[in-house]
Order: sequence, then structure tokens, then C-alpha cells
Amino acid sequence: MIRPTHPKKEVEEALRHAEGHGWRIEVGGDHAWGRVYCPYKDAVCRCGEFCITSIWSTPKNPGNHARALRRVVGNCSTHRNRRDADYDAKE
Repeated sequence: MIRPTHPKKEVEEALRHAEGHGWRIEVGGDHAWGRVYCPYKDAVCRCGEFCITSIWSTPKNPGNHARALRRVVGNCSTHRNRRDADYDAKE
């Protein structure tokens, strides 16, 4: 099923970035437009509380919200470890 696009262009680009890295996006919820879920489920990852992030429908500053979403994807410890391992293997 295709998810609806986010009304803010910057946030939609950040969501596509997250999807490109395997993150799952669920639209709907109580107060948020949706949520972003980490694809990794191992003990090293900090996914228990930090890698689930709310997506606001009308953020005060869409650019800042988009940067925060990208930061969550980039700071996921399992994602970072896998990226570093892939980099080391190429050298």
C-alpha cells in the first residue's frame, strides 16, 4: 500500500530518505501525522526508545523537523555500525 505524501516538502524528502534506509513509516495516530520505525531489532541498537520518532503534520519549522528526522536515521547505532563495516570492507 502506498502511503500518503506529507504536506510539507522538506519533511516528505526526509521520509523518503528514511524509507531508503529501510525505515518503516506508519501514517496515523493520536496527535502525530505518523511515526518512523527503525528496521533493526538487535540489542546493540538503541531502538527501544529513540528509533521510534513521531512525524508532525504541521511542524513550526518544517526544515528543522526534517533535519531532526534525518538525524534519527543517521544516529541509529546499528545503522552506523553496518555502514562503517561496509566502508571497512571496501578498503
